[in-house]
Amino acid sequence: MNIELKRLIDQVSRDKGINKDLLVMALKDAIRSAAKKKYGPRLEIEVGYKDDTGEIEVFQFKEVVPQVTDPSREISLAEARQLDSECEVGDSLGIKIDASQFGRIAAQSAKQVIMQRMKDAERDLVYEDFKDRKGEIINGIVQRVDPDGIIVNLGRTEALLPPSEQVPRETYHKGERIRAYVLDVKRQTRGPQIILSRTHPQFLVALFEAEVPEISESIVQVLACAREPGSRSKIAVSSRDADVDPVGACVGMKGARVQNIVQELRGEKIDIIPWHPDAARFATSALAPAQVSRIILNQDSQSMEVIVPDDQLSLAIGKRGQNVRLASRLVGWKIDVKSESKYSKSLKEGYLSLLRIPGVGEITANLLHEAGFTSAREVAESNIEELIQATGLTEKKAGALIASAQDMAGKGGAEAVSGAPAEAQ
Repeated sequence: MNIELKRLIDQVSRDKGINKDLLVMALKDAIRSAAKKKYGPRLEIEVGYKDDTGEIEVFQFKEVVPQVTDPSREISLAEARQLDSECEVGDSLGIKIDASQFGRIAAQSAKQVIMQRMKDAERDLVYEDFKDRKGEIINGIVQRVDPDGIIVNLGRTEALLPPSEQVPRETYHKGERIRAYVLDVKRQTRGPQIILSRTHPQFLVALFEAEVPEISESIVQVLACAREPGSRSKIAVSSRDADVDPVGACVGMKGARVQNIVQELRGEKIDIIPWHPDAARFATSALAPAQVSRIILNQDSQSMEVIVPDDQLSLAIGKRGQNVRLASRLVGWKIDVKSESKYSKSLKEGYLSLLRIPGVGEITANLLHEAGFTSAREVAESNIEELIQATGLTEKKAGALIASAQDMAGKGGAEAVSGAPAEAQ
């Protein structure tokens, strides 16, 4: 029996991948629990296990006392000396118990404790296996599709792909293979909960890492990613090696690499853009395939006005504004796209509004315009220090100019300072 027990522990440890010491501890706890069920909860029990033979030894410890008041925890000196002739009052005497005498109920309790410990150990192992896999791509089989999400079988455990992390219009059926991004791993009493995603921008980045050796080798870096899952994405890439074209590396021979990713994402369009530290040049690339005429940056508000030829406006904005929206997310700046004709009109109207400021002639209007003030509104909203620094005007002249622009705004309203014709008085 002892050899069979040893063989069983070795087999469970090997088959389930559970540390043998954990199983032995579980076994000891189970036998201790079974002994207390049979002999009472107040017993002081100690369980030993001999690894070489698989033998289990169970001892009940009692204190040697002159007079016994609690038989479950105490033993008289006379009885104790029958077991150990050298013991004295105050000693703790271990009395061996026959483990086979625990009975059916006690044996069942032992089995339950072992099974629970095995489950706990398996859950801990699964959590340890997956806790460091956040950010990886994982393969699984669709086990079932619930309202709460898709349950994915990963082999040793299950994972959840919630509706919020599913790509619109993607459907899966039981038994289908699925690839997804490990978004989170949570430790719970029922076992680890592994949350998957197919919509996260990092899923796209991870797919490129898996498909493009130059990225996995850190020669090419993905520095930004913007995604509208199932529709279109943009990624910005850069190379640490001047001889390696980052865009070409991601596209692959005849587009093979990027096409593999497009196929995995079921037709999602992917724009691969060269990253640039200069925001204007980066935005120009991000708005491709539209051509850009000029860009006006506002560093303070992290926004830019992008001017494009009239025939490029719809291309730059994209269907339902998607192209400019993705470009804005990719660059990290607010982007406002205007056609050249609209921009020229606004410039003209802005210049005319400068001329409407009381006391401003063509020379001052040109000075203000060249200094970057494109409308009376901007003059009204500036302060004396800004105006002096930009134009070189005296403090008195700058103050008077701002006051005139603000006064005009008060009388004529927004239209007068922005450049649109004011209503006739």
